[in-house]
Order: sequence, then C-alpha cells, then structure tokens
Amino acid sequence: MRRRLREVAHEVGFFYLTGHGVPAPLTRAVLEAARRLFALPQADKDAIAMVRSPHFRGYTRLGGELTGGQVDWREQIDIGPQRPPIGGAGQPDYMWLQGPNQWPAGLPELPGLVDSWDAALSRVARTLLRHWAAALGSPPDVFDAAFAETPATLIKIVRYPAGAPTSQGVGAHRDAGVLTLLLAEPGSQGLQVRGRHGGWVDVPAREGAFVVNIGELLELATGGYLRATEHRVNLREAADRISVPYFFNPRLDAQLPVLSLPPDLAARGGMRPDPSDPIFAVYGRNAWKSRLRAHPDVAEAHGYSVGS
Repeated sequence: MRRRLREVAHEVGFFYLTGHGVPAPLTRAVLEAARRLFALPQADKDAIAMVRSPHFRGYTRLGGELTGGQVDWREQIDIGPQRPPIGGAGQPDYMWLQGPNQWPAGLPELPGLVDSWDAALSRVARTLLRHWAAALGSPPDVFDAAFAETPATLIKIVRYPAGAPTSQGVGAHRDAGVLTLLLAEPGSQGLQVRGRHGGWVDVPAREGAFVVNIGELLELATGGYLRATEHRVNLREAADRISVPYFFNPRLDAQLPVLSLPPDLAARGGMRPDPSDPIFAVYGRNAWKSRLRAHPDVAEAHGYSVGS
C-alpha cells in the first residue's frame, strides 16, 4: 500500500482517498452548514469580511480574491486555529497569520462543527504523512515535530456559483503548505489538475472520497520527488458547487526536514526552481507570500508590504 501511495503521489500529485474513517454524518453536516452559510444575507457575510482581520480570517465576497493577478469568482470563508494574536514588533510579518477567527452571527453551530472537522481531518493528514515518510525510507515520525503544539492548519469553505461571468473559479496555482484534503459535493465538476505532460485533467468529486493534493513544502522536503501539482477550478461548464479544502500545515515558524531518499528515488526527483515564485522553507514565509498576492486589499488595510 505504501509503495502505491508513493508512486501515485510521485506520478500525479493528486489522488482520491477512501477508507479514511471520517464519519459520513460529519461530512454531510459540513456541506449542509456551508449551504446555510452562503444563504445568509450579504450584509451578514460582509460583517465578517476578511479585510477587517489582520490575520487573513473571515469572508471574501465574489470577485474579492486574486490568483495570478486575475479575479477568482468564488465566495468563501477562511478559518484557522482559534488562538491569540502573536504578530507585531520584533516578529516576522508572517506571525500575523495567527489570531482569532470571525464567525457569522447567523450560524452559531459553525465553530463547533469546524472544530470536529479539524480534529477528524488532522488524524487523516498525520496518518498520510507518516505513511509517506516510511515509503520514502525515513522514520514514520520524521515530520511530527514540525506539527507539534501549534500547527497552522487552514480551512476554507467555498462556493463556486453557476453562471459566472468568468471561467476562473480559482486560477492555476500550487498550494503553499504540506498537503490538502479536499471535500467537494459529490458529482460536482470544475476542479482540474495540470497533467504530467501538459494540458488539464478533470477531477470530478466522488462520494465518500477526499481529493489529496501535494503542497510546496512536501516538494521541498522530498527534493522534488513529490511535487506540488498545479491545479485550478474552471467554471465554464460547472454548476453551483460547494468545496471545503483542508490545508494541513506545520507551525508558522517550522521548517520540514529534508529527507534523505534512497538513491533510486532521489534520482527521480529534482526541484523546479522558479525565481518568480520561490518556495520558502519556513512555512509561515511561504504562506505569507501567497496571502499577500491573493488578498492585496487586506495587505493594504493593515499596512503589510507585498515584498515583506
């Protein structure tokens, strides 16, 4: 099983995961809560707009986010671990990514539901990482220290509307963290992955399955054997859909160890340096890069420099 996991992650970077043990009633509850969230009056959602948060938490309305400098057509709420702020003088700017969430007053059940979702998916993600480490010739717990105490997980609850004025639900990008577990409404369309030899491959949602995606930090940690795969959401033929990506990330100041791969695997690796989009080894710095680009309005509102 571990060999198959290693190979499919190496060859494609995306795959479906079943048999994960996340209860189906919890999954249904998350999707149902997402529908109730986006059905709230626009004024209620705007009351928790991300631009109000120095921690990049809260609601983003349609057209309020950028990828590759182009407008994404989705609405969403960004939620992280509920902790006190630690950003400020003497700290790296990325420490502002820790802080409290903003919750919609009309959905009082959401915080508790998100806590349950985080706990369930954290177990899945940690298990996956341990299997990957072992499959790559390292101790299963080699990554554990980076996730101790205060992992900087991120949950997005996203709605892609039908009849959008653009095909870009979210533009082509790679995830800045370690791995992503994506829940999408069964049967929904729109997610596409860059094929190994170019072109886009459709990844329709499947009942009971998560879509797993490799992040940039795992690419760095494996010397490019596992690669962060470029992906996007294309709305051209998509119906209204809900998507809930879970980004499993280490502490903001953590740096994943670089694994010593067996020679046959190391020979199949190799990084892809891109001076215009470097991968920073410290997670917080890599995440900060992505947040500033995606939400320049938040950066401007709180005096953050895009070059910081």
